[in-house]
Amino acid sequence: MRLQPTRLATALAAGLVLTAPAWAQEVVKIGFSGPLSGGAALYGKNVLDGMNMAVDEINAAGFEVAGKKYKLEIAALDDKYNPSETAINAQRLVQESKTPAILVPHSGGIYALQTNNEAQKYLVLAYSSTPQITARGNKLTLRIPPDFTSYIEPFINYTTKKFGKNVAIADADHDYAKAWNAAFKPLLEKAGGKVVADNPMSYTRATDFYSGVSRALAGKPDVLFIGGPSEPTGLVVKQARELGFKGGFILIDQAKLDEVAKVSGGYGSLNGAIGVLPVMEDKLPESVAFVQRFQKLYPNRLVTSETSLNYSAVHATALAMKLAGSVTDATAIRAKLSEAFKTMPRRENMFGVSGVDATGSSEADGRAAVVEDGKIREVMLNSLK
Repeated sequence: MRLQPTRLATALAAGLVLTAPAWAQEVVKIGFSGPLSGGAALYGKNVLDGMNMAVDEINAAGFEVAGKKYKLEIAALDDKYNPSETAINAQRLVQESKTPAILVPHSGGIYALQTNNEAQKYLVLAYSSTPQITARGNKLTLRIPPDFTSYIEPFINYTTKKFGKNVAIADADHDYAKAWNAAFKPLLEKAGGKVVADNPMSYTRATDFYSGVSRALAGKPDVLFIGGPSEPTGLVVKQARELGFKGGFILIDQAKLDEVAKVSGGYGSLNGAIGVLPVMEDKLPESVAFVQRFQKLYPNRLVTSETSLNYSAVHATALAMKLAGSVTDATAIRAKLSEAFKTMPRRENMFGVSGVDATGSSEADGRAAVVEDGKIREVMLNSLK
């Protein structure tokens, strides 16, 4: 029997309705609230690009949880590095996008979310190494990088032995930098060092640091303690050198040496500096391969730890969802994060996170980098203690 056009159309439509569930996929969204405009915009973009790269890989491989196929997406909102904006964004993400997890790359915003994330049952993926984030006892938090306090004593030992024990503080004035300051000063004094000037500056709002750097240099320091987002940190280094400073630099881990060097005038301007090991300088085969994959997507871009660690965090969260058998139960997902990191291939876990402890803190062996004769040299933190 030959169907008339109208009957044929009806039959085809019915067939589509019947077959749609076979290929339709539900969407699961991981939230992001971070700086995508203003002085820290590059920092936020590095985080977000790593997250999106992971999502593309997960979807290409097929994302299936408890026998059901899903599509993973990132729901991203700009908070301009403002914690009050982060809190507003979180409410939007939970209510509109139903996000079971929200990644925030600054401590002030993380604290804002921790006031109610347990009640609202979503996981905070905290990209900040501030120890207080997990010391609060929040049961639905993952701190992605290890505790920053592991850097402080080795950083002090390296620079004070090389240059001298008088240190001027000229880092950023946001919450994360304040946490570094609070931990840094007593350890400097314990090592016999002295703060000769204390002048934090607004790295996310200022574009000229000559007056602030001049005040710091008035104390005649041997070492400058600096850092915040990489681009303004580079300006601080450049202007310190232009004002005649010849000592060393301690960089808080938010500032990345390779990104700083692009603004400061190359690695030569950073001689005597110590900071976290740049991903671009990491010779591990998995890190080299990651850089190649990233730069195929984003040609000529530097790859930072914000990119690589948050790439890994999204992979770990997706794997934890599979292990938990749920894309919505934040408590079950959190409980499987340690297993996820332990079982992830090193291709997706270049930093070598070996697990997550009971407080939600990630665990990994520490590496850092120093700049000597205009070149990066990798060092193990334990060798500087």
